[in-house]
Amino acid sequence: MARDLHPKFSRRTMMVSGLSLACLPRIAHANNDFEFEDFGKLVRVIDGDSFVLSSGLKVRLANIFAPQKSEPFYEEARSALKNLLSGRQIGLHYAGPKRDRFERAVAQVYTLRPDGRPDQWIQNEMIRAGFARVRSYSESAFQISELMAEEVIARDAGRGLWQSERFSVRSPAPNILAQDVDSFQLVEGLIISSAQIKGQTYLNFGSDYLTDFTVSIARRNRRRFEKAGVDLSDLEGARVRVRGWVELFNGPVIWIDHPEALEFLDSRLI
Repeated sequence: MARDLHPKFSRRTMMVSGLSLACLPRIAHANNDFEFEDFGKLVRVIDGDSFVLSSGLKVRLANIFAPQKSEPFYEEARSALKNLLSGRQIGLHYAGPKRDRFERAVAQVYTLRPDGRPDQWIQNEMIRAGFARVRSYSESAFQISELMAEEVIARDAGRGLWQSERFSVRSPAPNILAQDVDSFQLVEGLIISSAQIKGQTYLNFGSDYLTDFTVSIARRNRRRFEKAGVDLSDLEGARVRVRGWVELFNGPVIWIDHPEALEFLDSRLI
């Protein structure tokens, strides 16, 4: 399964018919005002989070992760995306790097009304229907709190992929979590302790760091957490949900590089 880089390692501007560059559609979204840069209509849906525009531009929906081809609800997610986009004018907004390593546009995707105004935010619709999970990045965490709120509702209602054990929120039990190595998961549990070793921060979910689940943050990324008011040295007893790629480093580990990947599930003040 192809993966984007994680912290351990390391325009085309088109015109909408009847609109000039001077009057590109803008949207006020949760106190943000932004423009669309690329436009087109759907030619082909690749999977539940990527498609091809009439210009030939391949697009990946930023900040969501739909089921992969070998997983349950792959076809349902693909069909849902096709139904949302078919026959509609599509606008792309970039809130981070515009291209990934496969030269796909990485965008917030909206369908547009005939007058060029935005209609549906496609990421939000896919999360709401239960056909994708939220996946944020340090350089692109656009409206993540909104998406996570929709994800909770869809998960609690058992919509779409949340009906499958394949996508259930994992416990930090290492023997079970080890079976999920090399996959994207949501893991929920209690932080038992934290430690800083050679600048690296480790959030431990068990008493044995050699076998238990750990969340790790590199020294270069700690500033992002500090700016968000998260004291990584004082999280003992916090119940959290973390999302990312599960790997093995002693026990199972998820490396994170931005605070949006770590959700606090209780009223603890940090």
